Amino acid sequence: MEPTPQNNAPDPEVPAHDPHYKWVALSNTTIAMFMAAVNGSILLISLPAIFNGIHINPLTSFQYLLWILMGYGIVTATLLLSFGRLSDMYGRVRLYNIGFAIFTIGSILLFLTPNTGDAGAVELIIFRLVQAVGAAFIFSNSAAILTDAFPPDERGKALGLNQVAALAGQFIGLIIGGILAVFNWRYVFLITVPFGMIGTIWAFLKLKEPVYQKRSQKIDVWGNLSFIGGLTLFLVGIIYALIPYGSSPMGWGDPFVIAALLAGIILLVAFPIIETKVEDPMFHLDLFRIRNFAFGNAAGFLSALARGGVMIILIILLQGVWLPLHGFSFESTPFWAGVYMLPLTIGFVIMGPLSGIISDKYGARWISTFGMILVGISFLILAILPYNFDYLTFAIALMIMGLGNGMFSSPNAAAIMNSVPADKRGVSSGMMSTLMNSGFVLSMGMFFTIIVFGLTKAFPPMLTEALSTANATPLIPAMSAIPPTGALFAAFLGYNPVQMILTGLSPSLIASIAPTTITTLTGVVWFPTTLALAFMPSLSLSFYIGACLSFIAALFCALRGDKYVAEIDRVNLEISSSNDPQEASSENVKEEPAIQKEEEGLA
Repeated sequence: MEPTPQNNAPDPEVPAHDPHYKWVALSNTTIAMFMAAVNGSILLISLPAIFNGIHINPLTSFQYLLWILMGYGIVTATLLLSFGRLSDMYGRVRLYNIGFAIFTIGSILLFLTPNTGDAGAVELIIFRLVQAVGAAFIFSNSAAILTDAFPPDERGKALGLNQVAALAGQFIGLIIGGILAVFNWRYVFLITVPFGMIGTIWAFLKLKEPVYQKRSQKIDVWGNLSFIGGLTLFLVGIIYALIPYGSSPMGWGDPFVIAALLAGIILLVAFPIIETKVEDPMFHLDLFRIRNFAFGNAAGFLSALARGGVMIILIILLQGVWLPLHGFSFESTPFWAGVYMLPLTIGFVIMGPLSGIISDKYGARWISTFGMILVGISFLILAILPYNFDYLTFAIALMIMGLGNGMFSSPNAAAIMNSVPADKRGVSSGMMSTLMNSGFVLSMGMFFTIIVFGLTKAFPPMLTEALSTANATPLIPAMSAIPPTGALFAAFLGYNPVQMILTGLSPSLIASIAPTTITTLTGVVWFPTTLALAFMPSLSLSFYIGACLSFIAALFCALRGDKYVAEIDRVNLEISSSNDPQEASSENVKEEPAIQKEEEGLA
């Protein structure tokens, strides 16, 4: 435990960093990030086995897919800021330990899911939300725990190693999921339980609460209600906007969606007003006067908005189009999609720790800026690729994207966490994670909307033309029943929807079609080609939007200013200050040669 500051002790915001404890903190938070990453990717690859195991028809269950994919993100996004604030008040390690335990309980409940059909799907969603509550405790505190444990000149490296573990967990989850799903879909949820149990016990025994100045504070009830309620309503509205409503392929005209979005926006607009009126606000808005905090979080949000949904769309492109066209069976495409996206992981693993070390020495400004420029360039390369692309070009684009994200992520996180005082690290970590998770959910909503609108317009005529060319005109009425969301869902899960529809048709109708035509329709070329012709224009538009968002994020990175560490610059971050604390730091440095010399050495 760090010593309590005495009269001649250092500033309480500059704790003595135990050289051994910091590695305990890194290893434990790394287990947490690895566990969460494995849980996410193992679910993606195992969804076909899971839906088959609970007897759910993938063509008519798009709403379950959305809730399983996005419900987790909604819960974490809405709770992160509140949990971060509670951690500053009651102890980061204490709430982090609680999160580990809740996440493990959620995994066990998922393994034990008792029902099948719609009831089973609802149970899976509820138990995933339990996991998400635990994840929110973990994510809101892991960066703060690392910032407490490591000195300023090592935080980028620590956060980089932490994020590399998460990327490794994503890839390992794909492999493990592909293996376990063959035996029993329930095993994919059991794999994270040992990590959760070990992490919970280890965190309880070894992690220590940091020492920093605290004062008695009240829980900001109205601030919590307005933020959690507003963000929940808004993100739930996004989910239901993606579900067909009446005769419309999407639900943007659904009165519930409109009401949820409007109510969410009203509550979110009320949140900052409430925070300026209460005695102990949940989040001190004046933290946004710190340039590294404000521009770093803006860049992080735009980065998440650019790549959150696009990653899902890349998987759809591989699983639904490219891999079948290159001889892979539909059932095997989820696994091979992960393998063929490996260059993205490799790029991140290379640059994650290295960029953290560089930012520790020189600051995050230019390396994060260049990283987001690389991400934008990779989106532009992907936007001009044909659907039957050469893999080498695709792999180079993914490698560039991985390198760029690696150059951005840990330096940006370290710059944000370095810029705030010790007693605000929990809520600052929560805000950073909230914006990232909200960006991911909004990104999926935005890009799914673009894709579904494009498919709704282009897929039916493409399907009719393709059936006529294949001499299967009698099948046009039945095949036209494939909804665009169903086609998208089938591609994502590695299903061939043609085979599923043909099994439900009358034998007499099937007999009227030549056997060679049936073979063509159910093969690995016909449906992927038909889908690709309707899918690619919307996909290219999504990539161009991702590029624009990445370049704007790069601009915000450049505007963040020079390296700034709250402990070193000795800036008074009183909430009542009307000046930008980062600009105040520059003035103080000019007045205090000793501090100027110290900062120059770090820069």
